[in-house]
Amino acid sequence: MDEPPPLPDPLTETALRALQDIAMPQPVSWFPQTWGWMALAVILASLILAMSVRRLRQYRANRYRREALVELQALEREILDPATRRQAIQTLAALLKRTALAAWPRADVASLSGAAWIQFLRSQEDDGVSEELATMLDDFEYHGDGSRRTIPSNMAGDVFASVRQWIERHHVSA
Repeated sequence: MDEPPPLPDPLTETALRALQDIAMPQPVSWFPQTWGWMALAVILASLILAMSVRRLRQYRANRYRREALVELQALEREILDPATRRQAIQTLAALLKRTALAAWPRADVASLSGAAWIQFLRSQEDDGVSEELATMLDDFEYHGDGSRRTIPSNMAGDVFASVRQWIERHHVSA
């Protein structure tokens, strides 16, 4: 039947006893071995931190924009309704002034009116201010309620879009 395996000779048996397990190398360290990689890691971490701080400052500095856009969104329904359009247009003009006062020093903005105010608005945004908005600001600033012309819905929509664009895109020097 089955024969038992032959016994190894003494020389083989001695050699087998002298065998040791395979020596495994030490695990590779995740820590860089040279100072250059450490310097690069420190520089990258510093850049990421600086960019994060800058982004946070920009976010905080643009708080007035976000608040103005929320208020503007609330006015959208009123400006499209002919019954409340006049009051909404007056509120839009006040919103523009408050937004500018939040972005620039009061001494530079508060005294502006008429053509100087429109020129200021145009100078702070790449695309400028639409003619509809300029006309509306002039009309509502210098004329009484009885002499104000009726504002059509499409013009009210254009004025609303122009105000939104100015709030979103105006440039404030750092």
